[in-house]
Amino acid sequence: MSWGTELWDQFDNLEKHTQWGIDILEKYIKFVKERTEIELSYAKQLRNLSKKYQPKKNSKEEEEYKYTSCRAFLSTLNEMNDYAGQHEVISENMTAQITVDLARYVQELKQERKSNFHDGRKAQQHIETCWKQLESSKRRFERDCKEADRAQQYFEKMDADINVTKADVEKARQQAQIRHQMAEDSKADYSSILQKFNQEQHEYYHTHIPSIFQKIQEMEERRIVRIGESMKTYAEVDRQVIPIIGKCLDGIVKAAEAIDQKNDSQLVIEAYKSGFEPPGDIEFEDYTQPMKRTVSDNSLSNSRGDGKPELKFGGKSKGKLWPFIKKNKLSLKLGATPEDFSNLPPEQRRKKLQQKVDELNKEMQKEADQRDAITKMKDVYLKNPQMGDPASLDHKLTEVSQNIDKLRLEAQKFEAWLAEVEGRLPVRGEQTRRQSGMYDGQGGPTGNSCAQDRESPDGSYTEERSQENEVKVLAADFDDEFDDEEPLPAIGTCKALYTFEGQNEGTISVLEGEILYVIEEDKGDGWTRIRRNEDEEGYVPTSYVEVYLDKNAKGAKTYI
Repeated sequence: MSWGTELWDQFDNLEKHTQWGIDILEKYIKFVKERTEIELSYAKQLRNLSKKYQPKKNSKEEEEYKYTSCRAFLSTLNEMNDYAGQHEVISENMTAQITVDLARYVQELKQERKSNFHDGRKAQQHIETCWKQLESSKRRFERDCKEADRAQQYFEKMDADINVTKADVEKARQQAQIRHQMAEDSKADYSSILQKFNQEQHEYYHTHIPSIFQKIQEMEERRIVRIGESMKTYAEVDRQVIPIIGKCLDGIVKAAEAIDQKNDSQLVIEAYKSGFEPPGDIEFEDYTQPMKRTVSDNSLSNSRGDGKPELKFGGKSKGKLWPFIKKNKLSLKLGATPEDFSNLPPEQRRKKLQQKVDELNKEMQKEADQRDAITKMKDVYLKNPQMGDPASLDHKLTEVSQNIDKLRLEAQKFEAWLAEVEGRLPVRGEQTRRQSGMYDGQGGPTGNSCAQDRESPDGSYTEERSQENEVKVLAADFDDEFDDEEPLPAIGTCKALYTFEGQNEGTISVLEGEILYVIEEDKGDGWTRIRRNEDEEGYVPTSYVEVYLDKNAKGAKTYI
């Protein structure tokens, strides 16, 4: 099967067919190129999608990723980023192995096709030229034969005519001979050209054209093979990334299987647990009997009667309340958040303190590493003075050592507060270190007084009597100074959401559902100042009450 023998007369059709083959190849190149652009666009969109949902650094979103479900989602985003990378690999490999390679091959193919058909046209033009020579020789031979025939007839006519002279006859005879010779020459020339043409034609149809068409056939077959190989490469490029894409998908499945709903539930407890005990039963209040005070005017702790917890409703005179307000309230206002996080519930306070201790330990370790590095550098300078002056590092070494000492003292302070909180959980309740500011100012016990605490019969922690007596004396010292103070006006009302036992100086006990007056709203320290009546006012945690402020209130309201 050869185009040279089977398609010897289809030169034009073969030219059209080979051009069509090149067009098909260029169309396939365009297809692959558009596929690579789609892969790149898809990879870019996947990367943007993954980046869009990535948690922002130093934001609240980062805290959410402590939950296993959120970590699984983060793993999904990371795997999708790797997944996008594989589509970029597909695009790169298709461009390098198919698009670029085929584009170069198409240029070579066009040059080869042009050369082959140029040779074919050249052979075609040569045989056409030979054919024209043959036709010209044939026409000349035909013309000479006719001329010789006419000359012979004219001679015979002259020879038969008796009236014609002998000279005219001789002239006609010579003319006839000349024409006859010319016919013979033309015949010989025609015969020679015909023989040559037949030889050229035989070579054209049996040698030149088959050879040229065979080259064109081989060129076309190579094109077909090449496009087939490109299609295999197209599939292989995709197949090469399938294992990696499978690993990405396996990573997503593994992350999903790692989700632990129990662990997430425990994290919710750790994040929001306050450490308080649930409120107990509400005692019956007999309004037919005069209300009895449960706490004396100069008492700071629960009565030790039958061991049952009794709710205290302030019971402090104006003179007894002002010392706490004027000094400790002022100390709370100095910073939005107390250094020891005493404005937080016990469990949350413990977490904050633990976090602070860990941060300080990391900073100490960093400073210690820096000190070790400086020490090693100093040793190098001592051994090799040409590298530097060892004395130049003494100042830096002293500075780092001082920083370590400061950080160590700071860590010890927070560790003491942490030990205090851990010693009081989980039954400590809402007791805070609000009295610490007053103690420091009066030269009394320091804030770290957990060693002097003891547990009351109802399970809560109270201060020792020595502290109670000391605070009572301190409170008495300020009685005369603030007795004449006018009470602050009410700026709204509040409803107690939970029962709160005010066991520290300056606080007031409330019952769940009780309505009271607000005389000072939360200033950012987590405490709200409220009033029950003229003699009972103090602070409660802001989270324990629902406040309804009266924006139009300008003066004091009547008391309950």
